[in-house]
Amino acid sequence: MPKKDLSVADIKKIVEEENVRFLRLMFTDILGTVKNVEVPVSQLDKVLSNKMMFDGSSIEGFVRIEESDMYLYPDLSTWMIFPWESDHGKVGRLICDIYNPDGTPFAGDPRGNLKRVLAGMKEFGFTSFNLGPEPEFFLFKLDENGDPTMDLNDKGGYFDFAPTDLGENCRRDIVLELEGLGFEVEASHHEVAPGQHEIDFKYADAVEACDNIQTFKLVVKTIARKHGLHATFMPKPLYGINGSGMHCNMSLFNDEGNVFYDEDGPMQLSKTAYQFLAGLMKHARAYTAVCNPIVNSYKRLVPGFEAPVYVAWSGRNRSPLIRVPESRGLSTRLELRSVDPAANPYMTMAVLLEAGLDGVRNELTPPAAVDRNIYVMTEEERKEAQIHDLPSTIHNAIKALREDDVMIDALGSHIYNNFAEAKKIEWAAFRQTVSEWEREQYLELY
Repeated sequence: MPKKDLSVADIKKIVEEENVRFLRLMFTDILGTVKNVEVPVSQLDKVLSNKMMFDGSSIEGFVRIEESDMYLYPDLSTWMIFPWESDHGKVGRLICDIYNPDGTPFAGDPRGNLKRVLAGMKEFGFTSFNLGPEPEFFLFKLDENGDPTMDLNDKGGYFDFAPTDLGENCRRDIVLELEGLGFEVEASHHEVAPGQHEIDFKYADAVEACDNIQTFKLVVKTIARKHGLHATFMPKPLYGINGSGMHCNMSLFNDEGNVFYDEDGPMQLSKTAYQFLAGLMKHARAYTAVCNPIVNSYKRLVPGFEAPVYVAWSGRNRSPLIRVPESRGLSTRLELRSVDPAANPYMTMAVLLEAGLDGVRNELTPPAAVDRNIYVMTEEERKEAQIHDLPSTIHNAIKALREDDVMIDALGSHIYNNFAEAKKIEWAAFRQTVSEWEREQYLELY
């Protein structure tokens, strides 16, 4: 969505003209969940003067009760009016950064932390880090009580169209709604698995792109429910079919343009692009914890379902972790294929940018490209080609993150400590749960 250069006076005028009755102040916790504080329009002056407080101790990974007061600083460029009417009038939205009572940015705010990492990027002479996301999701039917079922809404496949793809009307409405909000939707299609869809929107600078992802999720879930469907961004909701990814297309710019492009470089990639790529590969095992943040993420990262399992890169091959799409010039980019839509986008962009910058800072060189199908290579062949596995569980991914100071610095100690603790608890709960699979396998046998 194009950034709107709005002033306080502009927003007050729009609120009056459009009869906005409520304000939804949105932010994101460390688990990637969108939170919001909704206030009546009578609080508009308080909101626009950064005086709106909330209880930070009630938010996962924020603060303890004795230091609970936090302030919401709205980013005026994120102003929008939700297209769906409420019974009580229109609802305006602002995405906020979180601040401490003393006026300093709160270290546990993922959006604020990404801004900190982006400020560090500017010391290299880079002006913007752009992201073009490709989020996938599943549509399931709702039951008569409005609860999600495991029944898919269609039996469609990759790029299928009606009548097989019954989700097409829902997906079309989502696209129209997004376009009405200012999104530039580049593609919308049925994905490989039944009930699975993908909508790609135009790249934007990192903070705006992350805001767009969070807004996108909200729109998708809202419109799906109007169609009697439940949209889920869970990475692997069903056994035996492809999971949902969120491929991240990344590019780095300076005042002269896309710094990844060099007409005379190998594959028309610049030295900076190769260094950034090398950094992404060096830190891959550690940032997987952030890019694939839940127990279920690792049910997707298995061979045979198109999701990457190995740390390698290629210009053409789609089995490695990182691909270099064909486009050059301004569109030159690196595509990381492991990320899933459960990831907190702000934290994901912070670790990926810092990983790439570490490659630039230390002038790293990536290993050779792998242009054959890694899934059919033997373990010896992979070892010889210096191809490592991604972590197989969130437990192993957190262990890798714990050993990587660059990635910990990218998150900051507050976010890192709270995130690692939350994942430790999640893994312990999963490990202690007895699954249906175990009962089927072992109950009679033993």
